[in-house]
Amino acid sequence: MTRTHGYLLDNRQTEAGRRFDAFATLFDPTTFRHLEGFGLGAGWRCWEVGAGGTSVVSWLAKKVGPTGKVVATDIDTTLLAAAARPPVEVRVHDVGTEEPPAEGFDLVHARLVLVHVADRERALRSMIKALRPGGRLLIEDADPALQPLICPDEYGPEQQLANRLRQGFRKLLAARGADLSYGRKLPRLLREAGLCHVEADAYFPVTSPACAALETATVQQIRDQLVAAGLATDQEIDQHLANVAAGGMDLATAPMISAWGRKE
Repeated sequence: MTRTHGYLLDNRQTEAGRRFDAFATLFDPTTFRHLEGFGLGAGWRCWEVGAGGTSVVSWLAKKVGPTGKVVATDIDTTLLAAAARPPVEVRVHDVGTEEPPAEGFDLVHARLVLVHVADRERALRSMIKALRPGGRLLIEDADPALQPLICPDEYGPEQQLANRLRQGFRKLLAARGADLSYGRKLPRLLREAGLCHVEADAYFPVTSPACAALETATVQQIRDQLVAAGLATDQEIDQHLANVAAGGMDLATAPMISAWGRKE
């Protein structure tokens, strides 16, 4: 496939909101566990990078309270409007090309963002620059190459079709510049960037209604690109969506690897 540019999963598409809802159900408990472990509380200044939806931003706002600050940025803030009230400040911002919106943050967090950013190295430097000494960075990103299947238990034609469409999705992502093995690199990258006390773990949902909802919204969102690239036919996509709706498949996600460290 030829290399193309731009984010594959546009926030302005109808399915984007459903994808963010599924992400919140699947991954918010893991994210919140890590953030709680940092001692996050009243008065903290936080930067939520590539916020997309509102679940993490709203949770942070409650934790930091009126004396704190949450700067929520994204290249498209369409879905953030509902959270745009104190202590939340919403800004259009591209972490891969622009300077940080401010400095001196106690916490910088990005979830499922950097894997899609063309200049990931610059983005990471920018996020670390924005931290105060002693501030915490939490990066959470997928590693589709570590577990590439939507159906790890590929026991029938429905699962085979699902995995073939997932392979097509990965090809589209790679053509847009996504690093499909980025998640596993995070601990090393944080250490190389000078952070201390670096740790990491992974969360891997194997089956849940949220996994099915995420798959349906994702396939609907990229349907035209799959067909245009010759990776699937409309008939195959219709069959797959019907299979998902029937509820008989165990649908997984790529592992989400969370890595965190402290700025010295």
